[in-house]
Amino acid sequence: MRTLRQISLFIFLVISFLFMTPPAFAGHGAGGGPPKAAIEGGETVNISGIILDSHKEPVAEAEVAILFNGKEVDRVTTAQSGRYVSRFQVEKGKVVEATVDVRASKTSFKTNQIEFKGSELANSGDHFYISEDISLDRVLGPAFWISTVVFILAYVLIAFELLHRTVAAMLGGALMLLISYTIGTVNPEYHIVSFDSAINSIDMNVVFLLMGMMIIVGVLKNTGVFQWCAYISYKLAKGKVFVLAVYLMIFTAVASAFLDNVTTMLLLTGVAIEICISLSINPLHLLIPLVLASNIGGTATLIGDPPNIMIGSYAGLTFMDFVVALALICAVCMVVLVIYTKLVWGKSYSSAKVDNVPEYIKDLKEKYRITDPKLLTYGLAVLGFAVFLFLSHGYWHMEVSVAAVMGAAVLLTIAVLTEKVDLIHLIEKDIEWPTLMFFIFLFILVGAVEQSGLLAVIADWILSLSAGNFFVACALILWVAAIMSAFVDNIPFTATMLPIVAYLSQVIPGAENTLWWALALGACFGGNGTIIGASANVVTMGIAEARGFKISFIGFMKTAFPFMIITIVIAHAWLLLFRPT
Repeated sequence: MRTLRQISLFIFLVISFLFMTPPAFAGHGAGGGPPKAAIEGGETVNISGIILDSHKEPVAEAEVAILFNGKEVDRVTTAQSGRYVSRFQVEKGKVVEATVDVRASKTSFKTNQIEFKGSELANSGDHFYISEDISLDRVLGPAFWISTVVFILAYVLIAFELLHRTVAAMLGGALMLLISYTIGTVNPEYHIVSFDSAINSIDMNVVFLLMGMMIIVGVLKNTGVFQWCAYISYKLAKGKVFVLAVYLMIFTAVASAFLDNVTTMLLLTGVAIEICISLSINPLHLLIPLVLASNIGGTATLIGDPPNIMIGSYAGLTFMDFVVALALICAVCMVVLVIYTKLVWGKSYSSAKVDNVPEYIKDLKEKYRITDPKLLTYGLAVLGFAVFLFLSHGYWHMEVSVAAVMGAAVLLTIAVLTEKVDLIHLIEKDIEWPTLMFFIFLFILVGAVEQSGLLAVIADWILSLSAGNFFVACALILWVAAIMSAFVDNIPFTATMLPIVAYLSQVIPGAENTLWWALALGACFGGNGTIIGASANVVTMGIAEARGFKISFIGFMKTAFPFMIITIVIAHAWLLLFRPT
């Protein structure tokens, strides 16, 4: 029965993903009501533009009403790009002397209306054209306060483990949608987020990346490679557990700089758990330092962490710009992590000391062998190809999830056809469905408060307090980004901050690119603060929990948050002293 339920869940998710299409393009016949009847011999008016918020970000699902001489002639809805397109006809000779009004409105925004004369329109024969962008200011109405309260309550449930994090995120997201479509239908001021916007807020690139890498790792598990890696790692460390931890942390950081940190932890978590089981120590005492190292390493390059990709694209910064500006500070933080690990978990490592190291290594060699060399060869070939696509995805204009899903599909096909893997068992045991569902509902939860304006309010607060002062701006961007990234997904927050940082970089003398590095360091280092601060954290702890090693939100925070604060202090000093450009 349990198997049937899991298979049903898998089929449901696949079908759901297939039908998660974006809303139709805004304009006539696409959310704007039925097409207007043609007027014989009339004149056609074409009005288009983009609805933007105060940060110059597009506003999706805004209603745009077109008034011709005070009478509404058309109503359309903006697309995800914020773009609207209106086309209507009037009697011949009426346009030139007419007054045209464009009124834009949306919940949580103040309605804005612009007016222009028909004579201002460009024309070609009987066709008239104009493009007008409209800016909308935020309003902190009922939708804002309700979404903020629900968001905080959901995080309280997660933090104090009153509910499983997946259930808490699901409950929060569902409640926001329910309020939007019940009370929000009666009174639009209570409309928080639409279903289309909620679905669009889900980063399917992250979801499919995780699913693909989970499948690859699940197949590789059947070869004994992780156990063999545990043996090799211990052999290189010559029985010194702390040295072993340092080796693994360095490898994790370097790998995360060139892969994404989630992929790195998916590959290494199995190895770390096997090592710790063999040494009779708590795997969490090794996994936490490794996940901290992965987030630090991912900060060093353009492709290491999603916020860096967003910053690089927006600001026109190259791969080498990131390496030159951030690699050294990341190396410094890695040294600090080694010292911190010794202080916090050193006693645990000492308790795992083996008296007869050569004999123990010999036993490990016998116990942890490659069990299926042929499948391992296929797996490493597929993984190598996937890694190549990871590194070159920018050249192909391809999302990294495509590489992961393709690799998973090829490797799974080989494993099933050769009868090396039980498909149903892999789907049940190796794909962390609760983790994937948590990400889906967390994206919806954060997307809802983004729609209602919480992230925008924080960004405006930073802009207001900085008042053109470099030191204040740098401190606010770094620390707010770090604290926010510890408790919310750093991707939408980074997106909200991009135009703010761009503006401050232009108006503050001598800022140049330093503020961009402050945003990158804050968003990436801040992910180390809590168990939900970074995708790598969630995935790693989810795998550990599935193996019977659970850590609470507070338990993770007690050890990880102080280290996050230390790294942010170091980063702050680094930015002020060296001002990397």
